[in-house]
Amino acid sequence: MRKIYLVPALVGLLTSVAAGPLAAQGAVPKQKTTPRAAAAGAAPAAAGAPAGATSTAAAETPAAAGEDKAIKAIDGFRSARFGMNEADVRAAMTKDFSAKPDTIKIQDNASELTRSLLLTAPELLPNGGTAELSYVFGYKSKSLIQVGAVWSKGTDTAMTAEKLFSNANILRAHFMGEGFKPDSIAVNMPVAGGIVMFRGSDAKDRSVILLLQGTFENKENNQRVLTPTSLLLFYVADAKSPDIFKLPPGQF
Repeated sequence: MRKIYLVPALVGLLTSVAAGPLAAQGAVPKQKTTPRAAAAGAAPAAAGAPAGATSTAAAETPAAAGEDKAIKAIDGFRSARFGMNEADVRAAMTKDFSAKPDTIKIQDNASELTRSLLLTAPELLPNGGTAELSYVFGYKSKSLIQVGAVWSKGTDTAMTAEKLFSNANILRAHFMGEGFKPDSIAVNMPVAGGIVMFRGSDAKDRSVILLLQGTFENKENNQRVLTPTSLLLFYVADAKSPDIFKLPPGQF
């Protein structure tokens, strides 16, 4: 079972890419893109790219996204809403995925003092393979603060690098058209251990983050090549100041 130690990592991501649309660093150009990927506004790899495919990490500035429409509100994921208690989230999981009580697992995080409900979700994304969902409840509030989805070999033994690239491109293209705050949108941003395929926030700074994780190798001409191992999608109520346990100042 996957350990849920995700909120602090998201704080780091938001800190490193906090100031508006992002410029990529250490990017690798020269990746061929499909027409769909190009229309989406830059692609680290075309859907179906082979394992170890070169990843174009050049960030775009999708200023037009969301400028002519109301800013999308990020309230949670499907029927689960931020601020719900555990009973209400369980009811939402049952509604959304026909989840039976014995398929919902409980996981406690000993360092953050948060609690999570985990659920395996086949075909969460059509033809995307099996994912694992995590619903995280805050340390003080005991209410929903984060929903995550993970695709990897650990969630689906048939998962491939090509499928991870495809899932990432499909989700990024979807979010690009959703109408997040234009100055919060970032795409194709290299970070330690992967690429932020998409990040966007709403008017209340609730965020969606799509992270393709893997290993980078330096190939000829100093091209950095990403071999993906997992795709992580997060809906976060407050990534900058999450409701997790922290030692009070001055205790140690």
